[in-house]
Amino acid sequence: MPLKKRITYYYDEEVGNYNYGYTHPMKPFRMRMAHSLVAAYGLDKKMNVIRPPRASAREMTRFHSDDYIEFLTRLTPELAELEVERADMYLSGGDCPPFDGVFEFSSISAGGSIAGAKRINHGESDIVINWAGGLHHAKKNGASGFCYVNDIVLAVLELLRYHQRVMYLDIDVHHGDGVEEAFYTTDRVMTVSFHKHGDFFPGSGHVTDDGVSKGKGYAVNVPLRDGIDDECYKDLFEPVMRMVMERFRPGAVVMQCGTDSLSGDRIGCFNLSMKGHAACVEFMKSFGVPLFCLGGGGYTIRNVARTWAYETAVLLDEELDPVLPYNDYYDFYGPEFRLDVPASNMDNANTKEYLDKIFRHIAEQLRGIPHAPSVMMQEVPKDWPEASDDEIDDEDMDREPERKISERQRDARIVPVTELYESDTDEYANAGLSSYRHTGTSTRPARGTAK
Repeated sequence: MPLKKRITYYYDEEVGNYNYGYTHPMKPFRMRMAHSLVAAYGLDKKMNVIRPPRASAREMTRFHSDDYIEFLTRLTPELAELEVERADMYLSGGDCPPFDGVFEFSSISAGGSIAGAKRINHGESDIVINWAGGLHHAKKNGASGFCYVNDIVLAVLELLRYHQRVMYLDIDVHHGDGVEEAFYTTDRVMTVSFHKHGDFFPGSGHVTDDGVSKGKGYAVNVPLRDGIDDECYKDLFEPVMRMVMERFRPGAVVMQCGTDSLSGDRIGCFNLSMKGHAACVEFMKSFGVPLFCLGGGGYTIRNVARTWAYETAVLLDEELDPVLPYNDYYDFYGPEFRLDVPASNMDNANTKEYLDKIFRHIAEQLRGIPHAPSVMMQEVPKDWPEASDDEIDDEDMDREPERKISERQRDARIVPVTELYESDTDEYANAGLSSYRHTGTSTRPARGTAK
C-alpha cells in the first residue's frame, strides 16, 4: 500500500474580512466560503491545517521594490487621495483600489506562500495548499490586475534556495504575466501558462513569447480562444505538461489554480467544468513531484468555493458526496445545492487545427532546450532569519501596520453578507474595471528576472 501523501493546508480566517469594494469583482470572502466547505466535508481532519505567519515588508522586498512596499504598508483610501501621484504610479486604476487593510491582506496571502515553500524545502510536506495565494499579476514596482504582492514569485524564490529547477503552472483564464516577467531571463524556472489570448487582460502571453537570454525557451505560453471545453483542454494540457515534466524535470511544481477559467465565471470566457479543472490538478499530482497549489482568479464565488473544496479532496484522494453538506454559507449554493460546476453549451472557438498548431509550436520549443539546465550544485543556504519582537525597530514598526490597527479600522474591513449574494446582473460591468475583464496590453515594461 503506497504511503499517504503529507499535505499541509494554510488558512487564516481573517482573510475573508477584507473588502476591495462593493462593486469590485474580487471577493476575498470566497476563501472563507471554500474553507467552510472543506470543513463541512471533514477534509480539515485529514491534513495538517496551519494558520500562516504574516509576511513582513522585508520579506516582500525579496522581489518587490522597497519604495513600492513602503507605500503599500501605509496605503489607505485617505492616503491615496493625499498622494495621488504615487497612487497613480503604484496602483492599477480601478482594478487595484486602495482599500482598508490592503497590506495586511497581502501579508496573509504572501505569508502562506512563503511558509508553504519552506515546508516543501524542509521535506515536511509533499503537497501544500494556499487558496489565498496565486496573485500572479503583481509586478516588481506596482500592483496589477487585482494583485498587490506577488506571493507566487516569493514562493518560487524560496523554493530555488533548495531546488535547482522549479516549474510554475498557471490555469487561470488570464496570462500569468507577473510571474513570467520575473523569471523571463533564467533557465532555473520554467513558466507555463494556459490562458485566453487576444482582446483580453493583460494582453501578453503569445505562443512566441518564450523567454530571453538564458531563459530562452523556458517560458511556455498556451494561448487559447473563447469557449474551450474539458475535452479540448485535456487533449492539449496533458501532452504539453508531460513534455514539460520530462524535459525540465523540476524539483518542485507551483500550480496557480485560478477558477475564472470555469464555465459561467463573471469575467472569464472558458467553458471548463469543475471536474475538468480539477483533472489538471490530479494530473500534476500524478508525477509525484512536490506540489504547491495556490488560488488565483475566480469571480462567481459559489463556484470558486465548490471547486477549491473539490480540488482539496482530489489532492487528499478523497471522494465527496455530490450533495453539499450543510455549512455556514449553504444558501449561496441554491437552488441545486450540489458540488458541481457544469459546462454550458457555449460555442468553442478553439478548432482542432488551431490547437494542433499550438501544440506543434510548443513541442518544437521544448525540443530546443536541454533536458536539465546547467545549474552548479551549491551548499544550501541557511533559512532567512526571522526577527523577534525585541529586534523590531521603529522602522519595522512602521512596516507592520497590523500591530497598530484600531478597532474602528478593523470593523471597517468586515464584509457585510448582503454584499456577497450574487444576482444574475453584472453589477460591476460598468464600474471602471473593464481593463481586467476585457482588454489590454500590459502598461508596464518587462523588468527582467527576480533576484
